[in-house]
Amino acid sequence: MAEPASVETVVIPQAKDIGGFGVRRALPSAMRRMIGPFVFFDEMGPVEFAPGIGMDVRPHPHIGLATLTYLLDGALFHRDSLGSAQEVTPGAVNLMVAGRGIVHSERSPTDFRAAGGLMHGLQLWIGLPKKFEETEPAFEHHERDALPVFEGEGFRLRLAIGTLHGLRAPVRTFSTCFFADIALVEGAVYEFCAGHDERGFYLVAGEIEVEGARFAPGQLVVIRPGARATLRATRASRLVALGGDTMDGPRFVWWNFVSSDRERIRHARAEWEAGHFKSVEGDPEFIPAPELKAL
Repeated sequence: MAEPASVETVVIPQAKDIGGFGVRRALPSAMRRMIGPFVFFDEMGPVEFAPGIGMDVRPHPHIGLATLTYLLDGALFHRDSLGSAQEVTPGAVNLMVAGRGIVHSERSPTDFRAAGGLMHGLQLWIGLPKKFEETEPAFEHHERDALPVFEGEGFRLRLAIGTLHGLRAPVRTFSTCFFADIALVEGAVYEFCAGHDERGFYLVAGEIEVEGARFAPGQLVVIRPGARATLRATRASRLVALGGDTMDGPRFVWWNFVSSDRERIRHARAEWEAGHFKSVEGDPEFIPAPELKAL
């Protein structure tokens, strides 16, 4: 069936492996590089860890972006070179602003690792406008109950970042954007209204119908600019919606670095290899940068 008139494209994520932990990468892709300021989108898991086994993302650097970590199940422990140490639980927002440079690690907390359990989450990178690319690094955390909620007939939306439906999340932003977690009962309808330059939704569970076309979990559906899309849940569903204003120019994404300038990425790689980034206290491992063949 042809894609609905309100749908611009559908991205099927590529499977990746990050240290033995499977992810599905929806952004960047050949089909779509970014949606609003969101330049990177990974679905982590779901995976069931046996007792004694957990997730270990060793210390690594970032520049030119803010990371948004949002868990659906399980727990993570975040540490960074600012001295932040924070456990992340489902529905809470972890926002780390890399700016001119930061290092962080994400590992399973001790109690979760000991007991084992289901791990499932999302990580997104938000590109910073050019005037903020070299801003000072920062970190903030907001618990689930601090985030605003919008409810309609058969659906419940929790706004994790940005502005939507007249709501504003308490999380810092550098450009107009939004990221929302939406649960729908079977038969519920959600009107994905215009109001941001670029928008899309990623189905986590269930099935969504748009103008007769049905979408399954693991698909990133990009909505045409200015279009109103009616999303109907043909079964109980959960999705995340994201978008915002078009970025002020293209972004180069290489390894863990994002920048509007290729040379800035080359410089950041050299700084990392030379040991010029501040380390993460209590987590001293080092990951060498891959070879930079082309950018």
